[in-house]
Amino acid sequence: MSNYFDYKAANHYTTYVVKESAELLPFLMTMISGVSRTKAKEFLSQRMVYVNNEIITQFNYPLKPGQVVQVAKNRHKHAMTNKMVRIVYEDAFLMVVEKKEGILTNTQPGVRQESVKSILDEYVQRQSRSFSVHTIHRLDKGTSGLLLFAKRRDIQKMFTDNWKELVTDRRYVALVQGEMEKDLGTVTSWLMDNKLYFTYSSPFDNGGKFAVTHYRTLTRKNGFSLVELKLDTGRKNQIRVHMKDLKHPIVGDYKYGSNFETYGERHDVAGRICLHAFRLAFRHPITGEFLKFESPIPSVFTQLLK
Repeated sequence: MSNYFDYKAANHYTTYVVKESAELLPFLMTMISGVSRTKAKEFLSQRMVYVNNEIITQFNYPLKPGQVVQVAKNRHKHAMTNKMVRIVYEDAFLMVVEKKEGILTNTQPGVRQESVKSILDEYVQRQSRSFSVHTIHRLDKGTSGLLLFAKRRDIQKMFTDNWKELVTDRRYVALVQGEMEKDLGTVTSWLMDNKLYFTYSSPFDNGGKFAVTHYRTLTRKNGFSLVELKLDTGRKNQIRVHMKDLKHPIVGDYKYGSNFETYGERHDVAGRICLHAFRLAFRHPITGEFLKFESPIPSVFTQLLK
């Protein structure tokens, strides 16, 4: 006999009341007759599952007794479909999204250009919500991967004021020119911008901001290296400049060292800067839960290693 109570919501949803603690994916497989694991995952990825009226996409989302789970009978008419931005996770306070290369995180002042933030603002407004999303951190236009946004300004401030306490793991992967000499290492320097917004690195304090980048070489092949990077600091252009310091600039990075004179036609073989934010883990500032998200390494990175 089932430990859960089940009834039909009018017209659009099937509703389940949680009677005992469980994770969301197993709960759906228990409650929905004949549903496969793949189909249950599809419900989540297509944003058709609500917990206490909030869309949840996390497979292992912890359910507590008394919560109400609703599964939409059809994909929500306001679901976001955008080729540049995909929502990975959403609740009442936060949104985790995956952006493609070629789009800004924020629209620049005075410039009419689509950004991740403008796309998300339009998405929430289509749902008749009056708020705008708030940027918690940024990625360069050419960098792809995971980004975190807040739905309230006070949530944004919690991350701004307590970044190191809340964000427990944030990592990137980069395809770089040449074969790395070391398996592991750390780069430290002071970074400062000039008037042309070019970031300079100095081994000595030049009045700039101190930056620390840890790296681990994953693969060396075909004149390239795949490198995992973890930051102790989140300075502008930090990874790009530090890889230049190591004399292994990121493939496709014209600005910081991947130039034709050094690497010939191989500098832009991927058609993009090969930098991707693949992991984001943090403690939820409201619920206290630890959430971890990963984004697949772009296939062009691995193709160049074959």
